[in-house]
Formats: sequence, structure tokens, C-alpha cells
Amino acid sequence: MSTALVLTKQEFLEHWLGHRKLTRRVIEAFPEKELFNYAIGGMRTFAELTKELLSIAEPGLRGIVARDEEGYQHNLPLDTKEALLKRWDEDTPKIIDLFNRIPEEDFHKEHNLFGEYKFPIYSNLLYFVDNEIHHRGQGFVYLRSLGIEPPHFWERF
Repeated sequence: MSTALVLTKQEFLEHWLGHRKLTRRVIEAFPEKELFNYAIGGMRTFAELTKELLSIAEPGLRGIVARDEEGYQHNLPLDTKEALLKRWDEDTPKIIDLFNRIPEEDFHKEHNLFGEYKFPIYSNLLYFVDNEIHHRGQGFVYLRSLGIEPPHFWERF
């Protein structure tokens, strides 16, 4: 049986980190008040969406590495833009370290992420990136509706 390779493990990580850099710039683009109070059409504020992203990426990777299925914890006490950005920046090296601890041969092994999502590890990893892109898109809509030009989506590095 041959193994198909589209991206190396390192290329995937670099791709994800590029998305994290872009999402960070979206957080930065928000005025403090609107980051925590502005929402459209019943969606959550971008601060709430950012807290979700922070509750998933690093804790999810930690669970994968430890093969722990601890439930999702989303009540982060981060109530300023500075606190969100600080946590974002603190999590990035942890994400790099944890990701690098996952043996490549484990990517197709099942893991029950947060005790709720039983999929191969590669699928969990793709979920982290897909979820971030989805919520960043909501942030783009918010910024545009506030008259703020969001960063270009293709400038991830």
C-alpha cells in the first residue's frame, strides 16, 4: 500500500500558524468596545468567538498528545483585547510544541476530542483550522459592517 502525501507535517503546521497570524490581526483590528459588544444577526461577539478558538486549539492538542478526552471548557475569563492577544500569543508556542509531539504515524488513529468528536487525529487538526477560518470570516463581516477594512485573507505570513 502506498501513502499519498499532499502536505508534510511541517507544511501543515506552517499553514495553520499562518491562519493564526491572520486571525491575530483580525483581533487587533477591532476597537475594544466592539470586540466585546458588537454582534450581527444573533451571532456571538468576536471576543466570544476568539475565546472559543482559544478553548479548542491548545487544549485540543494537549488532549490529543495525552490521549485525554477531557470535556471542552469554554468559559475563559479574558475581558480585554490585551488579555485575548496575550493568551493568543502564549498559546502559539504551546501549539507548536504539542503539534510536534504527535507522531506522524498517529495521524490516522482515532481520538475522541473533548469526549465528543471521535475522528482520526488528522480530522481533529483540520477541524481546528476550519473552525478558525469560519469564525474569522464572521469577524471579517463584523469589521466591514463597522467600516473597518479587514486584513487580506491571503496574507497569512
